[in-house]
Amino acid sequence: MNKKQSFIWSVLSAFRKIVTSLPHQAAVMLGGFVGSIIPLFTRNKLKEATDRCAKVLGIPHKEASRIVKGAYRNFGKSTAEFIRIPVMAHKLDEIVTVNGEENLREAYEAGKGVFIVTAHIGNWEYAGAWCAQHGYPMNGLGTDQRDERITNLIMELRNAGGMKALGKASDLKAMIRALQAGEIIAVPVDQDAKKAGIVSPFLGYPASTPIGMAKLADKLGCAVVPAYCVRWLDTHKLELHFLPALKGREGKPYGKDLQSSIDDCNEVISEWIRKYPDQWMWMYPRWESVERGDLD
Repeated sequence: MNKKQSFIWSVLSAFRKIVTSLPHQAAVMLGGFVGSIIPLFTRNKLKEATDRCAKVLGIPHKEASRIVKGAYRNFGKSTAEFIRIPVMAHKLDEIVTVNGEENLREAYEAGKGVFIVTAHIGNWEYAGAWCAQHGYPMNGLGTDQRDERITNLIMELRNAGGMKALGKASDLKAMIRALQAGEIIAVPVDQDAKKAGIVSPFLGYPASTPIGMAKLADKLGCAVVPAYCVRWLDTHKLELHFLPALKGREGKPYGKDLQSSIDDCNEVISEWIRKYPDQWMWMYPRWESVERGDLD
């Protein structure tokens, strides 16, 4: 355990104690404040994220800087909210407004399992918790952090929200078992899949994109429902949107044509980001493996 990890864990532990003791709105405001000061200590990452945002959205650096700083603020708020899941799990209807639940219900009632494809936008964790609290059997894929204590904390908080920890995204057997049981798996697909993915336009720029959900959708006939949960007017209120299940082109099942299926999924997510740019994680190097030529 290095000193940096120990320091981060100490800060996170203190932050956890504070936000769980405050009223929800105050805790979220504090999270936003903490998120807003993080760039002061990570100026290189701030510059990288601002350059990335300006390039991809084709906007001036001043505007990109505003968007990225908003993304940091949103991340702080979302972290505070996530930490408060044990407190808020049974109160989510007080802060989450839902649109399109019929799209999720129709896919779930088909009985072949469902992938909810989402992105690191708004508060993605509350989307899964809301589903779990409303009777949908939700599975969250594992995300290993550098510090095992943080990995365990993420699992603990997801469990507190009613989600089940499924394991890593590479654990196909666990995913297949869950889908065959008619359950739901939440998958963020806005991450660099490196050599394991397929290159597809993401916000207009080629990016390696995960393909597991499309392959399994084709194999098992499960539905793929896009969903996103965004902050309403920079407050502690959230809007959760479920879109109709993705369909394949030319009448084919989704996933049969892998390239077009991934392209269509990326375009849906890109639309969300264009609409709510200051709620997406510009700090993450989404296009890195393609930009570096790792896939050539």
